[in-house]
Amino acid sequence: QVQLVESGGGLVQAGGSLRLSCADSKPTFAAYTVGWFRQAPGKEREFVASINWTGGRTYYADSVKGRFTISRDNAKNTVYLQMISLKPEDTAVYYCAAPLQGTVVAGTGAWGQGTQVTVSS
Repeated sequence: QVQLVESGGGLVQAGGSLRLSCADSKPTFAAYTVGWFRQAPGKEREFVASINWTGGRTYYADSVKGRFTISRDNAKNTVYLQMISLKPEDTAVYYCAAPLQGTVVAGTGAWGQGTQVTVSS
């Protein structure tokens, strides 16, 4: 089973940028569709973006299209989420998960511990 570790969260002003990373030490990670999710206080966890194993297919939630970009470097076993034009409503704990089936974490999938993103107005 994958063991995912997120990093890159922090506090940023509205309009700013952050890049999140999701890494795993196991080589099987490179074969998985990987996703980013987020959970804001008092809200349910929601899908943000996903990327297939080659990096050639990506999906985004409507709320982040045009502002967030998911990518991966399989040589480094790492998936990234580049976030620009951040808004206060992007404030949440961000989680990566793998493997995904569509936009849903597979039954055998795993979650990272999460990284906090806070966008101030």
